[in-house]
Amino acid sequence: MTILWLKALHIFFMVAWFAGIFYLPRLFVYHAQTTDSAVKEQFKIMERRLWFFVTPFALLTAVFGIWLITIYDTQWLAASGWLHAKLTLVTALYIYHFYLYRLVKQFARDANTHSAKFYRIINEVPVLVLLAVIILAVVKPF
Repeated sequence: MTILWLKALHIFFMVAWFAGIFYLPRLFVYHAQTTDSAVKEQFKIMERRLWFFVTPFALLTAVFGIWLITIYDTQWLAASGWLHAKLTLVTALYIYHFYLYRLVKQFARDANTHSAKFYRIINEVPVLVLLAVIILAVVKPF
């Protein structure tokens, strides 16, 4: 029963984290398009608050994921190619998460160098990674 609770919490915090990962680049799109200084200041506040709001969800996703891995024995971990692929993609998501923070800081300094189109493109990246992670976790193709 413990494993089911851990899985449920892992999935819950992952979904909450992804809500922020999907929304923050969308804010960047609108921020990059606006020329109104009052609107830019409002976006700065929203972006900073959102990043700091979802970061605990990212950490709790990792905590419950690692906890799940420790419950299973090391033979399972060593024999699970799908899990190694999933963990590689998840590592990329954490790098992406902290890259978003770098972008938040750039916007805060009014030092954005990217177009709204760039932010639209990077907004789609986590969707594809999430699809791959879910397929790996559910289907376990290898």
